[in-house]
Amino acid sequence: MDKRHFGLLLLVLLLISLAAGPVLASFNGEGGAVAQDSSIAGVLVALVVILIGAKLGGALCARIGQPEVLGELIVGVVIGNFVLLGLNVFEPLKTSHVIEIFAEIGVILLLFEVGLESNLSDMMKVGFSALLVATLGVIAPFLLGWAVGAWFLPDASIYVHIFLGATLTATSVGITARVLQDMKKINTKEARIILGAAVIDDVMGLVILAVVSGIIVGVNKGGDGMSSFGILLLIAKAIVFLGGAVFAGRFAYRPLFRIANLLRAKGMLLITALAICFTAAWLADIVGLAPIVGAFAAGLVLDTVQYDDLGMAQTHSLAELLHPLGLFLTPIFFVYMGLKVDLLAFGQGSIIGFALVLTAVAIIGKQASSLGVLEKGLDRFSIGLGMIPRGEVGLIFASIGASLYIGQERVITPDVYSAVVIMVIITTMITPPLLKWKFGNAKS
Repeated sequence: MDKRHFGLLLLVLLLISLAAGPVLASFNGEGGAVAQDSSIAGVLVALVVILIGAKLGGALCARIGQPEVLGELIVGVVIGNFVLLGLNVFEPLKTSHVIEIFAEIGVILLLFEVGLESNLSDMMKVGFSALLVATLGVIAPFLLGWAVGAWFLPDASIYVHIFLGATLTATSVGITARVLQDMKKINTKEARIILGAAVIDDVMGLVILAVVSGIIVGVNKGGDGMSSFGILLLIAKAIVFLGGAVFAGRFAYRPLFRIANLLRAKGMLLITALAICFTAAWLADIVGLAPIVGAFAAGLVLDTVQYDDLGMAQTHSLAELLHPLGLFLTPIFFVYMGLKVDLLAFGQGSIIGFALVLTAVAIIGKQASSLGVLEKGLDRFSIGLGMIPRGEVGLIFASIGASLYIGQERVITPDVYSAVVIMVIITTMITPPLLKWKFGNAKS
């Protein structure tokens, strides 16, 4: 986003803040405490600000060849730091429980859609190379992130270092897929390995997230979360839940849709799918996993074959029905994530250094994944580049870390969170031009 575009965005947000300020002030209780989430006017205006800002940021980023999600994140950063200009009108948004709930539902829907777009059979077809690339693409960033955490945060708990490593594991498959699709390279062998490996390491990353989060919750309750038995139990729980959800879904989804179809009511396809998604997310939370794990698992096995012959998808597919909901709720999550970034933290040289080193190991770790390519004649460097972006997945991991505590200290503190967001922004921004350069220079 160049200076002209950034200036335009800042001007629009300033005008919105002047118009919305009096209503957003209704979020504030006495003494500046956020206590009036019940103000429907404040909630509605907050949603207007977030959605218009997200759309403006996304559109501006799209015009310069960057993913829209990056614009949504940057808008959140800008809005969250208007206080540096002496305007605190947007400060209540940072602690609004209503906006937080909208954001959490948005990320659950996002992972549900990601699961729907992933295909188990396609994952099996990409071969052993994709599995090796995914495995190395999880292990290397995890260990490097752990090491960087131990180096820069020596006084923090080992669990903080472990969680920091976990934030670097998953790949944002959507960003790479969009670039490859635009370049008409989506059907190359390199692209199939990249996309297959990205989906597989998302699953691995979710398992790691479940395990690490479970360990931290156990430790915070006074247990020994690092015992070998506890770790194995948590891994088994995550694998059994994902496997069980996939297995049960294969048999349960079709009867559920058949029963729902008996009602002959409008919108039953969408309602039934959402009920499955939210139930799976709730069950994941019940067994101690992140709700997004359940949402992803629900989407992973919800195939059109389970409802396309029941008369429920004559006009629109499930993906088309979910799309408007995603357009509404998912940007709220990314703007909300950006709101948490404190630019003042980067006045500290140590935080800037931390963010840059974290970005470097995030890139190096994914380049190491290309060593898993077994086929001869393939461009390993291109595959490594395609695995770099963290995008929304890194933000999801960081947001969960920000909600976990070791004693009275957040696992992901505001300073660390800001560094992670900078890593996400850089890895997301550099991947499209690097892929275009590499594939553009490749021999056809």
